[in-house]
Amino acid sequence: MSPSKSTGEILEVDGHEVRVSNPDKVVFPQPGLTKLDVVRYYLAVSEGALRGAGGRPMVLKRFVKGIGEEAFFQKRVPENHPDFVDTATLHYARGTSAEEAVIRDAAGLAWVVNLGCLDLNPHPVRAEDLDHPDELRVDLDPMPGVDWSQIVDVAMVAREVLDDVGLVGWPKTSGSRGLHILVRIVPQWDFKQVRLAAETLAREIENRAPGLATARWWKEERGESVFVDFNQNAKDRTVASAYSIRPLPDARVSTPMDWGEVAVRRPEGFTVATVLERFAEIGDPHAGIDDAVGTLDGLLRLAEELGPAEKPPRGSGTADGRRQSTMPLIEVARTKTKPEALAALDEWRSRHPSVVPLLHPADVLVDGMRGSSSLWYRVRVNLQHVPEAERPPQEHLLADYDPWAGKTWPGDGPQPGR
Repeated sequence: MSPSKSTGEILEVDGHEVRVSNPDKVVFPQPGLTKLDVVRYYLAVSEGALRGAGGRPMVLKRFVKGIGEEAFFQKRVPENHPDFVDTATLHYARGTSAEEAVIRDAAGLAWVVNLGCLDLNPHPVRAEDLDHPDELRVDLDPMPGVDWSQIVDVAMVAREVLDDVGLVGWPKTSGSRGLHILVRIVPQWDFKQVRLAAETLAREIENRAPGLATARWWKEERGESVFVDFNQNAKDRTVASAYSIRPLPDARVSTPMDWGEVAVRRPEGFTVATVLERFAEIGDPHAGIDDAVGTLDGLLRLAEELGPAEKPPRGSGTADGRRQSTMPLIEVARTKTKPEALAALDEWRSRHPSVVPLLHPADVLVDGMRGSSSLWYRVRVNLQHVPEAERPPQEHLLADYDPWAGKTWPGDGPQPGR
């Protein structure tokens, strides 16, 4: 990859001029990838990247301060966007709306990457029909302590269930530890029906792979299993699409695979450098995904057979309407950044050294929570494997970041603190 001018570089892409600002800025220090390198990567794999994200409204997840800092989420397309970037107005479940970016060609792809977007986060709908998803997303999310072989086993069960209901799944690495399976569907069901179909799929996978997979929504109840995250199909949710670069030090890529590769390839083997070579050699393994469109009829019939999903027992909520966990959970901290969260966890461990050896990997919960425009982090510990007499009590939080402080809500004044 060639060097560039420090003042900016103009690229000619599909008959459009796209300016790359700060092209020499190092985005990934470990492999030495600059901003211009990232743009050129996306141009090289644009056929596959647009197959996943093209024609769909997307949330712009911008890493303007680099991968060492938290990204911020921008739903509204910048007012000065070029003519070759379309828009679509989405209406969200909570009553708000935003005009989001819709890219359709490599020039649009280069433009969003220049804004600082490393991974692409499109909605599962086309801009021409915002109410009916044309993609069901199966997100296999491993809990701590789960290795890749268990994810593979669950993926194969998922493939079997999909086949039984007449659907075709297309696997790709998530770009982190997990696996995504994409399923093209006829856009005739609304978000509620698609989410029901996804939840039914997750429940059936759990039925066929008990102990290996779980459809339990509450994290502390999952144990060391693979969570089939059906809620990624809820309205307003997005996931990193195919060929997205994830903000990890090795510049790991969410990479489409064929089913024969799932058991023999590992997520860490797919990086910007290796995917560039792979795409040049074999193209996109998902090239046929748009020709494999199915219906949700089979999953919705199965939903009727399984009956309603189990709900939390009546009276399990708190006075303010929040769910009360059945697990012995304590909260350690709420922080603005993940390093702060991990530091708080280390501090808690140092205060309770006798408890630490009793904890299982899945008992430590460090969750990224979506705030108004960025992530914040909550640290909890599940004491289920600690004898009751030895369990530390709930203490004052070691950090108590308020992600809503100072935010003004429509029709209200500033949101009061907790």
